Order: sequence, then structure tokens, then C-alpha cells
Amino acid sequence: MNIEIISGSPRSSSITHRVVLNLKKYLIETTEHNINVIDVRDWEINALQQEIYRSIETAPVEFKPLAKRMFEADAFILVTPEYNGSYTPALKTLFDHFPKQSRKVFGIVTASPGALGGVRAALQLQTLVYALFGIGSPHMLITPFVDKKFDEEGNLTDKSFQKNIDVFVSEFLWLAEHVSAETAHHS
Repeated sequence: MNIEIISGSPRSSSITHRVVLNLKKYLIETTEHNINVIDVRDWEINALQQEIYRSIETAPVEFKPLAKRMFEADAFILVTPEYNGSYTPALKTLFDHFPKQSRKVFGIVTASPGALGGVRAALQLQTLVYALFGIGSPHMLITPFVDKKFDEEGNLTDKSFQKNIDVFVSEFLWLAEHVSAETAHHS
């Protein structure tokens, strides 16, 4: 499978990106899947333009590499900090341009330096996943005190949190692998 981890924080010094780095390394080391990161900071997507790209061919030349990755992804892991009780506008803008992700599995990961770990953003992301015609993994990774759990390279510094990561990844992969196999079977 092609799994794209979406790093949804537009901030240059994103603490949430540490979780992205950890998950990428974990998945590369423990699976045979193709694991990549789409970082919203790498793409200048105009929120006001609101063009919808339904295929690689319809995307403008500067977005063709991004369109290819979005359309060829079998599953996504959405990673976002909480902004005012929701996910980031940058994450929303990305999927507003590439909206229909039918029958793809989505893992939801939120992070916050606070005690709630972005749980309100996670609940909002569930609604977005359904609107994209995606399938949300019910096991979300809610990450409170993210700045104390991961170092700048994405290494886990709070070993007690490893079980949360293990459960999230194993449940996400179980669902994604089953849906992907079923989708391939019916193609």
C-alpha cells in the first residue's frame, strides 16, 4: 500500500511534526508499505482559489506531483495540532483541492502541549473523513503534552506512550490492509 502521512501544521517550528517523524520511522521499520509524508508547509495552496482536482491530469503543472501522491494513496494518516477546537486550515485546504478519497482509510492523530491532546480536533476530523467518503479508523492517536513526549527528531522520550502508538498503528494497518485488499478484489 501507499500510505501518506499528512503533516498538517503550517508552523515552521511545528512540535506536532515530531509525531509525524516518529510514525514515519515506525511504519518504515515495521511494515513493507510505501510510507511518505505530505507536509502542508511544502505546498503553496491558495485557500481562496478553491479549485477541485479530480485527477492528476486536471491538476495544474505545479500540483501534479502532489495530485499523483493524493490520488495514488491507499490510506492516509492525518496529523494535526488543535487550532481553536479544530484541525488546521492548511489540512482542510489540502483536502478541499483533492476532495474525493472514496474507500480510503484514514488514521487520525492529534497533538497538543495541553492535557487534552487535541481531542476536539480529532472529533472534527472524523466529520471531514466522512465528507471525503473515507473510512476512519476508530482508534485515534490523541497526544497530550506532545512537547514532553517527543524530541525534535521525533524520538519518543516518554516510553509510557509507546503502547498508544502501537495500538493506533496496528488498528490502522489492520483496517487499511483489509479495505485495500477488498477494494483490489472488486476492481
